[in-house]
Amino acid sequence: TKTIDMTWLEEEGVEGLKSALEHVCHEATDAVVSGYNILVLSDRAISSERVAIPALLATAAVHHHLLRQGLRTSTGLVVETGEAREVHHFCVLAGYGAEAINPWLAFDTLEEIRLRDDIEMSAEEMRKNYIKALNKGILKVMAKMGISTYQSYCGAQIFDAVGLESSFVEHYFTGTASTIEGAGINDIAAEALMRHRNGWGDSAIYQNMLDAGGD
Repeated sequence: TKTIDMTWLEEEGVEGLKSALEHVCHEATDAVVSGYNILVLSDRAISSERVAIPALLATAAVHHHLLRQGLRTSTGLVVETGEAREVHHFCVLAGYGAEAINPWLAFDTLEEIRLRDDIEMSAEEMRKNYIKALNKGILKVMAKMGISTYQSYCGAQIFDAVGLESSFVEHYFTGTASTIEGAGINDIAAEALMRHRNGWGDSAIYQNMLDAGGD
């Protein structure tokens, strides 16, 4: 396995996202050519100085980059992200090539809740229940689409993009329909930076809770 960092330096600003994505894609190519057959895209390096590349964007970018180079079938993609927490998040990541997903922040949050509320359940059992609920949710989505296996769902891209620039979609989410124009890569980077600064800043509003962010 080869772990690829999907974060970029905050000081690089909005322009840093595009170059970070190019670096991640090139690193993925080098890893596959070197014989690594499992790539782990990880945002665990997130800190006050490093911003996480949106997990879906990084996953789709690497997936399509390897497809264009004829290397995608030589490796599996594991996405280790703090972003994934709801069924839809897992479904979209899977739809754009994630063979496995490790929601490390969701697991950390469950453990914090277990200890804070003194829940009479082991950490392992709590994680098991969470995974079971996610699995049922993903199976329900697959069933609605008439897809019977995760292997068939993985990389199937059965989504439309809403409010994303068509050139941006074509490059990073190649083949996805986008009928309503909207945000490009710089807008996505600006939003990621804003969330990062809210989370790591010292604003009294965000001391104990962040905005839900909407759907």
